[in-house]
Amino acid sequence: MTFREMNLGVFEGKPIPHVFFQPRIEPWYAWHKEFGRLPERYRDMSLLDLFDDLGVSMRYVHYYTGMPDPVVWEFSPKVKVHDRREDDEIVRVYETPHGELVERYKFTVDRTWRKVEFPVKEQDDLRKLRWLYENTTYRFSAENFEKGSEFIGERGEPQFWVPKSPYQALAQIWMRLEDLIYALADCPGEVEDTMRAIDDSYDGLYEEIISYGKVRIVNFGENIHDQLLSPRIFGQYILPFYEKRSNQLRRAGMFTHVHIDGYFRSLLPYLKDMPFDGYEALTPLPQGDVSLEEIKEHIGDKVLLDGIPAILFVPPYTREELMEMVERIVALFHPRLVLGISDELPEGGEEEAIERVRMVAEWCRGRRG
Repeated sequence: MTFREMNLGVFEGKPIPHVFFQPRIEPWYAWHKEFGRLPERYRDMSLLDLFDDLGVSMRYVHYYTGMPDPVVWEFSPKVKVHDRREDDEIVRVYETPHGELVERYKFTVDRTWRKVEFPVKEQDDLRKLRWLYENTTYRFSAENFEKGSEFIGERGEPQFWVPKSPYQALAQIWMRLEDLIYALADCPGEVEDTMRAIDDSYDGLYEEIISYGKVRIVNFGENIHDQLLSPRIFGQYILPFYEKRSNQLRRAGMFTHVHIDGYFRSLLPYLKDMPFDGYEALTPLPQGDVSLEEIKEHIGDKVLLDGIPAILFVPPYTREELMEMVERIVALFHPRLVLGISDELPEGGEEEAIERVRMVAEWCRGRRG
């Protein structure tokens, strides 16, 4: 079987020839390439060369690959956006009929732009953001997906993620968490109206993904973390979105999984019944806040994607500790397992980090299904 066939086979419950290993190493490669720190062995390799040399599978078509995102969005002509550069910062201004939204980005030592000022700061800004979403169109690009699919080839079932749930979009993209929590207490109606506008803007995207008919596995790139929400908020605002949108895709024959990469103990009671086929990046001790056994107990027969704490790929953790964890994960979850790193290889990890990936890959190929 090819990696692509094995990838789909895990979700379909079909036999696969050995433990399926799909580590996210793209950011590690990009960081080392950017700073001229690729180990000599890999210096002349492309990203695909590295995946092939390690003998591991690939998951996402657009994540640090140079391929376009299958999910594209654009503002209507009514929306005016202005950027101005101020030394190592960019100030972005969105013009709306209700006033401006202003956000600020800073260029960091990692040579990337990080948001340091969020545009929605008070109640009046929520009205501006609603107007922005009412003038935003999300759509699925079959052309972009097919480019990514061809790029990945047989290295894995080509995947991408859909935009964040309305609550997570507010909490991670548009507002400081503190401001969002105060807004939910002070003006819940305004927040809920804004969430509806965000959700409504996704309607066309989901319809186009379904009508395309060739997408098999979709990720909900939520980056859930206990510190972003409470069980009440999760049940009231997030779970209904999952039930609506994930079930929409599953009824059309697609598999779905959700990215939960922080502490998640408070969500354990929800996992078995949530409307996903799998969970990506659930991180056990010693990096996360739950044990492997607790994860297994609460996800039942759903697919676990990843599972190996990222810190085990770098010192002071040893190769022996890494392999002990790998063997425990496989014993608990295989064959309902897409083994990987929760959630990606540390970018600053030296050559030893990538050699540990190779070691795990060799072990997996020898571990028959």
